[in-house]
Amino acid sequence: MRIYSWNINGLRAVVKKGFFDWLDACEGDVVALQETRVQWEQLDDATRARDGWHLHLSAAERKGYSGVGLYSKAAPDDVRTSLGVDEFDVEGRIQMATFGELLVVNGYFPNGNGKNRDNSRIPYKLSFYQKLFDLLDDDFQGGRPILVMGDFNTAHKDIDLARPKQNQKTSGFRPEEREEFDRWIRHGWVDTYRHVHGDVEGKYSWWSQRFGVREKNVGWRIDFVLASPGAMAHLKHAEIHSDVMGSDHCPISVDVDDAICDR
Repeated sequence: MRIYSWNINGLRAVVKKGFFDWLDACEGDVVALQETRVQWEQLDDATRARDGWHLHLSAAERKGYSGVGLYSKAAPDDVRTSLGVDEFDVEGRIQMATFGELLVVNGYFPNGNGKNRDNSRIPYKLSFYQKLFDLLDDDFQGGRPILVMGDFNTAHKDIDLARPKQNQKTSGFRPEEREEFDRWIRHGWVDTYRHVHGDVEGKYSWWSQRFGVREKNVGWRIDFVLASPGAMAHLKHAEIHSDVMGSDHCPISVDVDDAICDR
């Protein structure tokens, strides 16, 4: 079973760049998308009803902003889209989909930048992290297989971005953001890519859209799949697909055995 996560920076935009060719060839069973930026009624029929795929969308109230989506070969048993806090729910940032025993959490974690890139949204961002952490903890402690994936908008360690010294004060690498991410790891959540590959330099999932930045690989690894201990027993592989174009992010994936869904 292969599960992907990808911040596509606009579903309608990425469709025009060959997204469906990639989707049909990627050998994925579940594809979690972030920053879809679209309401259901704005989608054309080909996007809503792709042959062989089920689509579930959670949109922000504000048009053209945020949003997450889930394409899956099998329809999920259930999907929840609320953290129970209005200020988070209106931004359409979460899907919690069950496939048998497996819980797939697709999250578009907030950026800490305010309108003037002033770090004013960091408290909101950290509250989102903490609310999701608390909401999942009973299942986590009970041994349920859980995969939390998406754009976390945080680089965890120096090795996870090309220029750590220059970004100490930048949202996404602020000490308080890294500490919150580290709190998840200390609790027992596992960064699947780091678990499989170790500390590999130059492996990133996001690049600025400024000219030449991606070609020079001046990037950040801010997209993750975190696994609960219950999911780690089934993990086979994790990968970053930096050759896939169409967005300022690239897809990431995990391979797990089918038994992860067994009750």
